[in-house]
Amino acid sequence: MEESKFNFSDEETLGKDQVSQSKEAVKKDAQGLFQSIRKFLNELLAFREDTDRDATINAIKGDIPFKGATAWILICSIFVASVGLNANSTAVVIGAMLISPLMGPILGVGMSIAINDIDSLRKSLINLAVMIVLSLITAYLFFRFFPLGSQETSELLGRTKPDLRDVFIAFFGGLALIIARTKKGTIASVIFGVAIATALMPPLCTAGYGLAKGNFDYFGGAMYLFGINTIFIALATFLVLKVLRFPMLRYANSKKRRNISRLALLIAVVVMIWPLYTFIKVFKESQMENEYELFLTQEVESNDSLWLQRQKFDAENEKITLYFNGDINEAVETDLRNELNRFEHLKDFNLVINGNKNVSAERLMDLYDRALGGIEEKDSIINYLNLTIETLNSELGSNRGMLSIEDFTDLAKDAKIKFTDLQYFGFAKMLRSSDFKKADTVALANIKWKSSLTDSVMSSKEKELSLWIKEELKLKDVEIKRD
Repeated sequence: MEESKFNFSDEETLGKDQVSQSKEAVKKDAQGLFQSIRKFLNELLAFREDTDRDATINAIKGDIPFKGATAWILICSIFVASVGLNANSTAVVIGAMLISPLMGPILGVGMSIAINDIDSLRKSLINLAVMIVLSLITAYLFFRFFPLGSQETSELLGRTKPDLRDVFIAFFGGLALIIARTKKGTIASVIFGVAIATALMPPLCTAGYGLAKGNFDYFGGAMYLFGINTIFIALATFLVLKVLRFPMLRYANSKKRRNISRLALLIAVVVMIWPLYTFIKVFKESQMENEYELFLTQEVESNDSLWLQRQKFDAENEKITLYFNGDINEAVETDLRNELNRFEHLKDFNLVINGNKNVSAERLMDLYDRALGGIEEKDSIINYLNLTIETLNSELGSNRGMLSIEDFTDLAKDAKIKFTDLQYFGFAKMLRSSDFKKADTVALANIKWKSSLTDSVMSSKEKELSLWIKEELKLKDVEIKRD
């Protein structure tokens, strides 16, 4: 067998080695890049090494007691927040939150569960209850006896029904707060920012407003929002302290330690279950409300043939009620039901459509008001045209009180002869309106008497002058204006 003139085996082997080396080099570069990114992120986000555990625990325990100056600061801040809510002033509400000491017992609850400190947990819960009662009493007194306390502002109404955003604000605000508290050297600006973000005070003030006005729907909604804020802040505290591996409190009695540990674990589970349930519930309600607004915009308000008078959305009973002006035929009703079924969270809702073959009373009143406005506008135009015609006739020499220069000069001379105490005399026609819709004309005589005359004498002479001008110019009415 003849040997091949061309032998590529060595070249192929060399090529494979080069490719293998290139892959290894790329792999090493990728690993190096990954390690660099990991190291960068670890240095950027890791905060365990910068934690002062003992100082954090002592600081949180020091903020738990609620008495003396702290109680008075709370009362003052509640009053300021109530004024801000009543005046619909966001700036005032923020100012009240900056001085509010509400965070101490809530952080104490989360910390106590995290480190198995049953004594601190008991103290935190007691002080939290005192704080809530004191805040409600203060807000109740303000809205009950303040003269302008009955006004329902947007700042108040915004705290009566929590939504998904409130859950996120409470949880991430609580995370920021406890992370700031665990850092060596507390970041005051972060704590102030969290105090604003978590907004614990406005819900308590709104709850006090509900009690003062006997509106328990407002009270329940505001307390629900406060409960969400409180639980999620405590939950964030619990999770952060667990991540940072804060040491568990040890007890000399092993049986007592096990019982307390089990109790703390049970409380932790309960604390986590309720926020999870609340989050799912509020998230679902937010989705339903968003889809409902989309349904109204796309299928109802965009249809020019439909005139929606009012509507009611009942998420709890899964019912939507629409009231239309005008008759709604079967085809339109079927189309609305089919369109509603396209929305994932509304397809099981009961859609109730109420039409009205006759025009509603509100619509009739609206048409009546429009008709009156049109008639009044036309009357004003007619009066203006009549005045224009009258003015033109006067300028042409009609005897309606508009005088030529020669006639006015003669009238002024005669007036001075008859009323020797006159020092100034003027005469003209003036446009006037008493209801600001219609206009008419009046003859006006502008005069000035000698200063030596008394008011009673001037008034008597003005009556005589008015009668004299009426007779001279054949006018029905003349007004006298004294300078």
